[in-house]
Amino acid sequence: MPRVLAEITEKINPERRDRTCPRAVKRTRHNSYRVKNPDEPASIRHDGPPTIHIHALTPRAA
Repeated sequence: MPRVLAEITEKINPERRDRTCPRAVKRTRHNSYRVKNPDEPASIRHDGPPTIHIHALTPRAA
């Protein structure tokens, strides 16, 4: 098990894109998504990369 956990945590994730696409629809239907405003952009562009922290799991003592 420690070998598997070490193998998972050594893999480097690819760099993520700087974008946010909120769940919204142009026309209202029978769903729970919000309706987009006319002056609202399709997606939000961010200045910098996202802040992501990946923590290694430590196995609990049995």
